[in-house]
Amino acid sequence: MNNVIKNIVERRSIKKYKSDMVPTELIDEVLKAGTYAPSGMNRQSPIIIAITNKEVRDKLSKLNAKIMGVDIDPFYGAPVVLVVLADKTVPTYIYDGSLVMENMMLAASSLGLGSCWIHRAKEEFETEEGKEILKSLGITGDYEGIGNCILGYPDMEVKEKPRKDNYIYKID
Repeated sequence: MNNVIKNIVERRSIKKYKSDMVPTELIDEVLKAGTYAPSGMNRQSPIIIAITNKEVRDKLSKLNAKIMGVDIDPFYGAPVVLVVLADKTVPTYIYDGSLVMENMMLAASSLGLGSCWIHRAKEEFETEEGKEILKSLGITGDYEGIGNCILGYPDMEVKEKPRKDNYIYKID
């Protein structure tokens, strides 16, 4: 099987991480992969915020948990959070941001890292705390949170689940 297809087929969402920090070089490779995702008319509407600062990561985790209505770490202990936001003035912004998320998750898998798409980024960055993070980074514009891509070293194994029977329909 082709290595790219093998990586796609074998990638899994990881929901338990070791506390070890991911080296900057690997994070940068994942980020670079995200910037090469396709986007509508190559407008490149998404931006990525890479969070490795534990205090900020924990603050975002608490905000995400509050939105979800729970008192757990929705980032499953992952030490890195890559937040994808996209410019809402671009008609394809949700698709563009989603492709960035997928590119980063596939890149992480190819580098031996675990990843998982964590929702509620939209709600996080609609709060005053979220807006303050953007402001502190000098990010202006009409951005919407697309997803949180958590990264780290897996502390679990995940088995492949079977694909549903009616996934593909062919017209010959």
